[in-house]
Amino acid sequence: MFFRSLQYRIEFAVFCAAAALARALPLERASTLSGRIWRWIAPLSKRHARALQHLRLAFPEKSDGDRQAIALDMWETLGRIFGESFHLDEILDSDRIVFENLDELVADGRCAHGVVGCSAHLGNWEIAASLSGNFGSQALGIYQRVKNPLVDERIRSMRARLYPGGLLAKSQAAGIAAIRHVKSGGTLVMLADLRDRNGYPAPFFGRPAPSTTFPALVARTLNRPLLAVAVVREPGVRFRIRGEFVDVPRTDDRAADIERGTENLQRKLEDFVRANPSQWMWAHRRWG
Repeated sequence: MFFRSLQYRIEFAVFCAAAALARALPLERASTLSGRIWRWIAPLSKRHARALQHLRLAFPEKSDGDRQAIALDMWETLGRIFGESFHLDEILDSDRIVFENLDELVADGRCAHGVVGCSAHLGNWEIAASLSGNFGSQALGIYQRVKNPLVDERIRSMRARLYPGGLLAKSQAAGIAAIRHVKSGGTLVMLADLRDRNGYPAPFFGRPAPSTTFPALVARTLNRPLLAVAVVREPGVRFRIRGEFVDVPRTDDRAADIERGTENLQRKLEDFVRANPSQWMWAHRRWG
């Protein structure tokens, strides 16, 4: 326990030092510098080989050079997100975010009484929740807790503004709170492209990928819309956010409906990734 506590404190000190440097720089410089550092250092890790393997499986038609370029751009994107995370307020208070099809979503009317919104680790997923405010509802987020509790608490506090309905670590209690929130007219926001060991093996880039069924379950149970959200990075620390409805069947077979809804969600997220492959996080164990 002593050595673990010491490790956490050292990690937290490094995190705070990086945060201080990022905050001391203007937004665009912090984004650019962090992106360049990650582009240089991250390929030295074993996660780079994993990313290339995943890219080979997803894009067998691409050359090794093309896949290497995508992987390097991915690391730069992740580095930029890290640098930008310390300037979230500035991003949210500026004109750097464009909601691509907001009028269409609002006019549809389905998002007015609670919605389940799911994003992928794409572009800068931290700001995906900003879409919910346009529906007149508060966002509640469910996230995967960071192993280091000191870093986890700092990151959670940095993101709190985006989730006025609460930001909860993944747990059974968080799931119950999320259902109540959506039932009362709120918006649930979560990332749905991480591996879920107990999830449904929905196809993702042609291979079974254990996927969370929770979004489809909530949408199916409460008869609320399921929305796939893409955050696409544009030049100059600017972002384009697009939401698309995902079909969740409502038949007499509830379990089958949830499975089909999960498949439809993963298919939509795959479409988003295919359109911008260098902006997705290829290095995580999506397929197990």
